[in-house]
Amino acid sequence: MTGISLDGKIAAITGGASGIGLEAAQALVEAGAIVHLFDRDEEALKTACDEIGATPVAVDLFDYAAVDAAVADIVARHGRFDILYANAGAYVGGKVWEGDASNWDMMLNLNINATFRSVRAVLPAMMAQGSGDVILTSSIAGAVPVVAEPIYTASKHAVQAFVHTVRRQVAPSGVRVAAVLPGPVHTPLLKDWDPERLRKEIDAGALMEPRDVAEAVLFMLTRRKGVIVRDLVILPHSFDI
Repeated sequence: MTGISLDGKIAAITGGASGIGLEAAQALVEAGAIVHLFDRDEEALKTACDEIGATPVAVDLFDYAAVDAAVADIVARHGRFDILYANAGAYVGGKVWEGDASNWDMMLNLNINATFRSVRAVLPAMMAQGSGDVILTSSIAGAVPVVAEPIYTASKHAVQAFVHTVRRQVAPSGVRVAAVLPGPVHTPLLKDWDPERLRKEIDAGALMEPRDVAEAVLFMLTRRKGVIVRDLVILPHSFDI
């Protein structure tokens, strides 16, 4: 039994110039969606969009007015807004009493404030049209506290709380809000991992590729109307948690 088609669906992906966001964009384009990539790295964004046939939207997610304007422009041009994949995020690991605590602020603001504001920007259009999908990139750390990354874990617990409450608020309007919760994925975010931990995970084969997450997101988006994959946990088979 097949799910719904994404042909002609109007989509946007934050953090779309690399990693999971870019792979998800490729998957959605292949499925027939009209994809807009949001990223602040204009050069990488243009290159990515040229490669996969998406529309670049150069915007800093911390510039909330610019994000609102970008969403409004998409709605004005297409008359609707069907999919937001809020994927942009940052990572800080390590012991709380070590490292530079000032690095927490950017990560928390991106993983929580900017992400929540991006979702808020698209909801009015989706609710007015009576349909829409919002998926957030959470993490296995949002479900299982990871000792090696307490601040990151806290940010993803906040994402989970947001998803579970907003989902129930907008469900009567026909809008679906959900989260994909990956384990470790081989992306640029892992540059901040403890080198010994990264080496062990690579040696053990305990890392996924961005395409694995993209395919999970595509599965979530193509469920028939009236069905939601509320939380999809995807892990490397040998990941020990």
